[in-house]
Amino acid sequence: MSTSRRTVLGMIATAAVAGPLVGLSQPTPAFAADLYDSNTDLYSDPNLAEGVDYARRYRRHPQFDNSDAGPNPFPRTAIIAPHGGGIEAGTSELCLAIAGYHPATLAATPPAGPTCDYWMFEGIRSTGNGDLHVTATHCDDVPAMSVAAGALNVVALHGCTPGTAGLPANTQAVAVGGRNAAFRTRLVNAFQAAGFTAFDATGIPALAGTATDNIVNRTLLGMGAQLEITTPLRSAMFGTNTRPQRKNTTNQVFWDFVAATRLAIAQTEATQPIL
Repeated sequence: MSTSRRTVLGMIATAAVAGPLVGLSQPTPAFAADLYDSNTDLYSDPNLAEGVDYARRYRRHPQFDNSDAGPNPFPRTAIIAPHGGGIEAGTSELCLAIAGYHPATLAATPPAGPTCDYWMFEGIRSTGNGDLHVTATHCDDVPAMSVAAGALNVVALHGCTPGTAGLPANTQAVAVGGRNAAFRTRLVNAFQAAGFTAFDATGIPALAGTATDNIVNRTLLGMGAQLEITTPLRSAMFGTNTRPQRKNTTNQVFWDFVAATRLAIAQTEATQPIL
């Protein structure tokens, strides 16, 4: 028997007041123990090769210290996907689009606001990409740490199953974590206004994203926002949900999610003084 969207929303609303998701199954761990203790550990494995097993993509924008560049000459928010490619499907494409780049062409296509710095780690094997998962609190990739440390805010994109959040199977939802409470609230509000099921996940240990050593919180402000997107929602964002074709088949669900995220980013940046 399926569970209606109204019922799910009602249970989430109850959870927001009462704490853990009341009336739902208990959350289950997102992943078993990682095979690698850190990114450095993974990179040192002689049986793995960059460009064959995994890939890294990142971009940092130049920063100018002059009055001609305007009051905000560089983006304040960076977008990261620690488990992209075939590890947590769809997060690479979302990372690029939220940063302001079309995932298929890499052309800058922001509907509003600047392009952002980004970093992603991707599993590019035909199978077995889950073995390349390194939990976000163990992320020590140097470009990733540099991107995060140079930003006021970071949005980290992750994938989870509905069961991880104690939600009914096939639920399309996004759980918002991270240490920046105001940013979390803006994201939840923006997603809900766009028609997505969204809720604050800081009461769910597996999804909270509040550890200080989580890469999402290693920013100039010591806090960021983590998006845990259920598999059914990520699947709904693409016409053909395969690693080669996701970037070419993004649909309205995908772009609505991107627009809602960028709206919350813009709202957050508008409250932050120039450093």
